[in-house]
Order: sequence, then structure tokens, then C-alpha cells
Amino acid sequence: MHDRSFHRWLLTLCCLVLVWQAPGSVSGFQQASQTVAEQPSAQQELQDPTKPPLDASPQVPQPDQVDQAIDRAIAYLLTEQQENGSFGNRSHDTTMTALGVMALACVGTTPDQNDQRGQAMRRALDFVLTNRQEESGYFGKRDGSRMYGHGIITLMLSEMLGMGADQQQDNAIQEQCEKGIQLILESQKQNKPPIFRGGWRYTPDANDSDLSVSVWQVMALRSAKTDGIEVPDQAISQAIDYFRRSCTSPLDGTGVPLREEAGFSYTPGSDQIKFTMTAAGLLAMQVCGQYESPLVEKSADWLLAHPPKHDERFFYYGAYYYAQGMYQRGGAYHEAARDHIRQILLEKQQADGHWEGYGEEAGAGPVYTTCLAILSLGVKYHYLPIYQK
Repeated sequence: MHDRSFHRWLLTLCCLVLVWQAPGSVSGFQQASQTVAEQPSAQQELQDPTKPPLDASPQVPQPDQVDQAIDRAIAYLLTEQQENGSFGNRSHDTTMTALGVMALACVGTTPDQNDQRGQAMRRALDFVLTNRQEESGYFGKRDGSRMYGHGIITLMLSEMLGMGADQQQDNAIQEQCEKGIQLILESQKQNKPPIFRGGWRYTPDANDSDLSVSVWQVMALRSAKTDGIEVPDQAISQAIDYFRRSCTSPLDGTGVPLREEAGFSYTPGSDQIKFTMTAAGLLAMQVCGQYESPLVEKSADWLLAHPPKHDERFFYYGAYYYAQGMYQRGGAYHEAARDHIRQILLEKQQADGHWEGYGEEAGAGPVYTTCLAILSLGVKYHYLPIYQK
């Protein structure tokens, strides 16, 4: 058993023991998660006088409110599971199902649990594994999600390695994850103009790149590498070079942005700082191990000064990057982003537990927005290995 798989198995066992000690209570698991995951609030720590003050308002949602919101969202998600195990009834069903598996996993669900959540996860995994592309290993082809979906599905499989319901499912996860990683590595080797080298685009054979597609591929590579799957260091270093070229500011000879404010752009060459791509770049650089990069510092500072609004373009997509990236940054950055995302998401959650998208995201459907909202709020639990520092 992989070291990380053993760690996750042990953590799950501890949570089950805590639940057994509180029969009839839905808060046993939640209380354990709070105790382990919740850090002292930023108001209790010495504040950096150069940073904006954090909102100490009593309107900031408390941990138990977040747990309840997540529980309602998971309950909604289970009502959207189809007979074939997939989640939702719109397009990109394999990718949406992979997001559903990750949403369940981020709250501590495992497919070997003999309850509604565990059974739902097991069926969803079977759906993804059955709908794979066996010959090419290109998971985004069948459901039309392209390399976006491929990265998401491969990330999900790498996060679930060693966590299958039984040995047969474990073997299938391992086999398909390795195929998915190999396609990501081969796609990165496509002959591209220098400005796009090291990144990924919509199709495996594309000759350009964008940050939005690329961040999912590096998350999958990082997760797989942690699991012991071979990922060349060169693949990560080339991705880092691409992310640097996606900075909205020119860099000096030491890699420091020349402009006072800097973030990330969708493709290299733009000087416009946008929320979603700056959050994506912040996360991407840290996933690649660049925690102290000047680009990480600059983008985190910009996000702290420009928190997102609900009507932001691609808000839910960006919120996932924002919550995770600012958590990785830590300290006042995490505290401010955590409270901000909680306020928005708890206010916008619908009565039945789901979230509605705004603008282009409305067309993706409530399973998409609900999964991303769960993943954004679920950073507090630290169950997904990709959330761990």
C-alpha cells in the first residue's frame, strides 16, 4: 500500500471511530474535522500592518454553518446521480462525475463505506472507469470536455489511488491513471512556438497553450508524482517556465515582476490582471513547488486587495483556485479568502443545497457549480491530498 494511501486509510478510520462515539449525531465527523483542520482565526494573531484589516464582523459564517452547508450540498448532489452512476444530466458527464467524486472525497467519503455516500462514490467511479478511452488514454474525448476534462479526470483518479472499493477497482484506477498521466506528458512535448512551450491547450496535439487548461494538468502530475507514478522533473520545470511567461508583468533578470501589481493572464502577452487566472496561476505555481516565488507573492497580494464578487466571470471556477491557492499561501491570505468565500457561498446557496451559476457558468448546470462550491468550502477538511501543503 502506498504511504499516502495508508495515511488516508488511517485518517478515515479515525473519523469513523469518532462518529461511532457520537451515535445519532451528524456532527461527530464534522466536529473532528473542525478540531483537526480549523486554525486560530487571523484576529487572534498578530496582524501585518501592511495588509488590509480582516473582516471581524459577526456576519462571517462560523465553522458549523459551513459544515451544514456542505452537508446540504452533498445531499443535493446525491439526488442528481443517474442510474448509470454519473452525476448530472447535461454535457461532459464523465468530467462532471469526476468532479462529483472529488466533492465526496473532500469531505472524507470513501467508496468502501457501506452507506449512501460510499455507494454513490463507488458507482460514480465505476461510471468514469467504464467510460474511459482505452486505446489513447484521452479521457476528455468521449464527453467532449477535451483536455480540461482529461486533466480533471486524471487528477481525480490520482487522488483516489489506493482508495477503491475493492482490489479490482483499485487496479482499474491505477491502470487508467497511468494512461492519463502518460497522455499529459506526451501532449506537453508537442512542437510549439517558444512562448507556449511547457503548457497545454484544448487538445493533446495543440500547438499553443493556455493557463486554464494547464493548471489541471500540473495538478494531476503533482498528485500522481506524490503517489509514486513517474513524472519527470523536466515536465514540472517546463510548466513553471510557461507559468512565468503568463505573468501580466515583465520580469527582471531574477524573476521578480517589474510592475507594482502583477497577476496571471489566460495566455502569455496580456497585461490585464483578472481574478480567475490570477487565482489559477497562484495555485499552479505552488502546486509546482514555487511557494516563495515573487509571482506567488505578487498574485496573492493582488487577490487579497481585490477579493472576487459573486457576479465575477467564472466565479465558481475561480473560487476553487482562489480557496486552494490562498490556503497554500497561508496566514492572513488564507484567513481572508476563507471568510470571503464562506460569506458569498453560504449567502448564495439555494434551499435544496445547490448553487446556481452566473453568466457562462449557468450553462454548465448546478452539478458543476455545486461541486466547485463544495471543493472550495471543503479545503478546511484537508482530506484531498492535493489540498495538503
